[in-house]
Amino acid sequence: MTRAITSTLLSPEEGGPVKRTVLPSGLRVLSQSSPGFRSVTFGVWVGVGSRDEPVHLSGATHFLEHLLFKGTERRDAMEISASLDAVGGEMNAFTGKEYTCYYARVLDSDLPLAVDVICDMITSATLTEEDIESERDVIDEEIAMHADETSDHIHDLFAEQLWGETPLGRSITGTPESVAGLTPRQVRGWYRRRYLPENIVVSVAGNVEHSDVVRLVRKAFERHWMTAEAEPSPVRPEAKRRVPTYGGVEVHYRDVEQAHLVLGMPGLVRNDERRYAAGVLHGIVGGGMSSRLFQEVREKRGLAYSVFTFGSAYADSGMVGVYAGCLPKKAPEVLEVVRAELANIAKGNITPDELLRGKGQMRGSVVMGLEDTGAKMTRIAKAELVYGELPTVDQILHRIDTVTLDDVATLAADLYAGDQTLTVMGPFKDKSRFTV
Repeated sequence: MTRAITSTLLSPEEGGPVKRTVLPSGLRVLSQSSPGFRSVTFGVWVGVGSRDEPVHLSGATHFLEHLLFKGTERRDAMEISASLDAVGGEMNAFTGKEYTCYYARVLDSDLPLAVDVICDMITSATLTEEDIESERDVIDEEIAMHADETSDHIHDLFAEQLWGETPLGRSITGTPESVAGLTPRQVRGWYRRRYLPENIVVSVAGNVEHSDVVRLVRKAFERHWMTAEAEPSPVRPEAKRRVPTYGGVEVHYRDVEQAHLVLGMPGLVRNDERRYAAGVLHGIVGGGMSSRLFQEVREKRGLAYSVFTFGSAYADSGMVGVYAGCLPKKAPEVLEVVRAELANIAKGNITPDELLRGKGQMRGSVVMGLEDTGAKMTRIAKAELVYGELPTVDQILHRIDTVTLDDVATLAADLYAGDQTLTVMGPFKDKSRFTV
């Protein structure tokens, strides 16, 4: 590929314009112009996550996310943070199981600064031994803090139980032991191998012109990558084999005031055509205040303050589950009620009114979830990096509208009638109280 190639993914009539340019280096630049906004959200998405790590590098991707803020060849850590603070901007990053994102939200006039700072971090991180050692302690603190957030930590424990010793089962942050074992040479090697232009998507949404964005990105990256030629990395392909899952019960003793329960099972892979039916089912079972579980567990019986369904989908696996937080003495009854409701729904006992509410909730979530530049930026980036398609909002709403009662009932039977995995955290010394 010897020149940049630009195409239009969505026209203004389809909710765009969304444009895509592939530079000779393989780096992809996407933008969605929204002239009605005065802000811009700029993101750099790297196609590497915790699931890409071998066991001996567990936590390396998250470690890198921290280290890129520590300094570059042109800026130290203070200069990186102060540059965006000085214009009232926001800057942050996060690591997932399949990607890492660095982003900034600024006034439209300050986009050149945001592009320069974040791209400088991506291409020119110094990764000094001193920074690596000091940040290691910070990550240990983050891991400890997350473990103290029991309502969040229970989900990590559930994923570990469901997927076992597979990359999906391991924590994104790694463990104190794995982080302690990462050497500067390993961290720098992971950076060099994974932070390549063909593995990166730049995504921008707001009051921008695509040609201006491409020009800024070219300028920011040209010192390092624009002389190379490469094909963009393909969307993470759907695997021929699913990641194995495991059932059973695990009870984690913790001397806390509230018990935490996660009951789950294997879910859908990312591009399963039934994902729209799954979204509707989520709304029916535990996605809102009118859902079955909220009404039965909280409103009618007063057994728990928090109860909801959740799910995640990857190229080769997925999960669905129910979380509940309650007083320890009520945990067995909460579990009994949740299982009874899932079994009832698995038998197809879903009403037309529930179907309409589930559809309405999903429609509202789709539309209202795209009301800011950050959400728009994320949507077009994920379409490029992980989904391989960018449907219009109207196409998504149509797919939701075509979901039938039979679709939802059949899916509920497939998901909820199978083997269950139960993870419990609380002051329970008698683990025999919980079974599957």
